[in-house]
Parts: sequence; structure tokens; C-alpha cells
Amino acid sequence: MNVSFFDQFATPQIMGVPLVLLAMTLPPLLIMTTTTRITPNRLIALQTWAVHMFTKQLMLPLNKPGHKWAAILLSLMLFILSLNMLGLLPYTFTPTTQLSMNMGLAVPLWLATILIGMRNQPTMSLGHLLPEGTPTPLIPILIIIETISLFIRPLALGVRLTANLTAGHLLIQLISTAVFVLIPTMTVTATLTLIVLLLLTGLEIAVAMIQAYVFTLLLSLYLQENV
Repeated sequence: MNVSFFDQFATPQIMGVPLVLLAMTLPPLLIMTTTTRITPNRLIALQTWAVHMFTKQLMLPLNKPGHKWAAILLSLMLFILSLNMLGLLPYTFTPTTQLSMNMGLAVPLWLATILIGMRNQPTMSLGHLLPEGTPTPLIPILIIIETISLFIRPLALGVRLTANLTAGHLLIQLISTAVFVLIPTMTVTATLTLIVLLLLTGLEIAVAMIQAYVFTLLLSLYLQENV
């Protein structure tokens, strides 16, 4: 029984082709529809307002060279958000519950921020490994600690996104199974459990949006240190 709960995180396949590839192609079809009308409709106006607000909030702490990353970070935010939200629909699969995919997003972008810092301001980038005013005996230890923390960053990005989505989906699976089991014998308890399930589903929707924002925000903070 325990194995079946985790089967929802296994990548489904049809004729040997992973469906995660299909799931990753769907979000671009749903994002930012364009129109030739002078006055956009309410959906496009809402999308434009949300994009402007998010970009303004994200680029606020960055200096001018970092603004070149606005399109990349915005696209990443919308991509992860779409995958997280589509994964909450019935009979669907959430690609962002796979650590391999999240690491595939986190590692190249984190490495890009490091390479930009080493190219544009190597002194400042290396200076983050040693805080100013450190006593001489502690210099080797602090350099090792800061280096380890630097290389842990992409792992933390991927694991955070994977763990939050996996925990939420697993909890929804457990509670929904309890509802089906309790309906024939304990109707009142099953009804209360169903209410909890609905509240948890709303919470999972919020988590899906927040985790997409946190992933992008942390990347922007890493970029801030290197531009």
C-alpha cells in the first residue's frame, strides 16, 4: 500500500516515451497570449499587470547589468508556476516533483551567475568567500565553509522545490484515500476529512505559486552578488 502512494511520482510513459516531455511543452501554450487589438481583453490586461509587478519586484534590488536577466527569470517563474499548477489537475503528472528536472534548472542558472561574477568582477566574487575582518587563524576554515555553502546552493534550490511539492501531493493522496475508505462506515468523519482535503488543496495551490516565486527570487539574489 505504501508503494502505491509513491507511484504517483514515477514518470508515466507511453510506448517508452516519458510523458514529462509532453507536460513540459504545455505551459508555453498557456502563457502570454498576444492580440492585435488596441484595447486588450481582461485576461491579457491581468497578465500584463502581473508581469510588470513581478518584474519590478524582482529587478528592484539588482543594478542595471542584472536587468538583462529579466526575461530569463520571468520565463522561469511562469514555466515553473505552470508546471506546478497543471500538476494539481486530476490524472496529470507534476514534472517538478522530479529532482532531476529541478536540478537541471537550478545548476545551469546558478553556474551562469557564478561565471558572470568571475568574468565581470572576480575580486568581488571571490571576496564573498571570506568576510571582511576575519581573524587570521579562521581564514582557512571560513573559506572552506563558504565554498561548501556556495556549491550547496543549487542542491538547496532543487531539493526545496521537490520536497515541498512531493510532501503536498503525498498528503493529498493520503487524505483522499482516507475519505474513500471512511465514506461507507463513518460518513460524518469522512465529510470532515473532505473539508480538510479541500483546505489542503487550496494550501497546495498557494504552495505551488510560492515555490515558483521563491525559486526565482533566490536565483535573483545569487545574481545580485555577482553583477
